[in-house]
Amino acid sequence: MSGVDLTALRLSLQVAGLATGLCLVVGIPLAWVLARRRSWLTEVLAAAALLPLVLPPTVVGYYLLTALGRNSGFGRFLEDDLGIRLVFTWQGAGIAAAIMALPLLVMTARPAFESVDPDLERVALTLGRSRMAVFFTITLPLASPGVLAGIALTFARAIGEFGATLMVAGSIPGRTRTMPLAVYDAVQSGDMALANTLALVLTLTSMAMLAVFGWTTRRIRL
Repeated sequence: MSGVDLTALRLSLQVAGLATGLCLVVGIPLAWVLARRRSWLTEVLAAAALLPLVLPPTVVGYYLLTALGRNSGFGRFLEDDLGIRLVFTWQGAGIAAAIMALPLLVMTARPAFESVDPDLERVALTLGRSRMAVFFTITLPLASPGVLAGIALTFARAIGEFGATLMVAGSIPGRTRTMPLAVYDAVQSGDMALANTLALVLTLTSMAMLAVFGWTTRRIRL
């Protein structure tokens, strides 16, 4: 571990944690809507949610940089009126990583919700339960193995995100340089020993997170 800046690992975990949280807030309701509703609007939403999966990460990052930077009205509103600056911050990197990881959560959670029998939800509604209560006490628990698998993939994708985060947040040591960016910088500077060590740390960290989520999913199924 000599010569390895663990700040990059901490930033990677922060970015992945924020990205996963944002994906949960947006992706879980979106996956449920896509699983339970059929219309042209849901098809458009599904296409929009999956678009980052096929677009180059640099293109997604460019769109975000354009939207969040001071050259856009929204970016100026955030900075001048709300005092929120996202460009060249780890929070901005988290948003970029969330957008890149969202398709994996939606693709995994949607079939999990589709596998839940709608009759169970309808019976609960006839017994006086609210839709929110039915979702959290019946739908989500029954779909939880698939949802947890989606969360694991989301976190793993976010912690390894490179292109979009680089466009939005740059590679500022101690502030926005995550592990993937640190590996890239080490290769660019010719320090292959450091690059190998960083890549190994990132790989082991991702494997450990996936193993924990996998163990949790198996326990729930049992």
